[in-house]
Amino acid sequence: MAAGLGRGPLFLRCRSWRSLSSGSEGESRLTRVLRERFPRASSIKVVDISGGCGAMYEIHIESEEFREKRTVQQHQMVNQALSEEIKHMHGLRIFTSIPKP
Repeated sequence: MAAGLGRGPLFLRCRSWRSLSSGSEGESRLTRVLRERFPRASSIKVVDISGGCGAMYEIHIESEEFREKRTVQQHQMVNQALSEEIKHMHGLRIFTSIPKP
């Protein structure tokens, strides 16, 4: 059997010393960075989905900057905007959209 298989659920460890450790602090910081990078965004929502330790976030952005771009290009834009912050995360869920007329 492969290592780690059949041993039960895998849990993500939180490290409180991280700069994005506090859910509200990390969410605020990521939101601020995204607002600077996407000034035309009509909606930006950042949620710490790691239980508050800052290891994983879910991001929803609605912005005109995504118009005429494929989903993969939109996500690349978000990843580039958060390149420094991503170094301190275990995971990131990105949802992008274009405002409806």
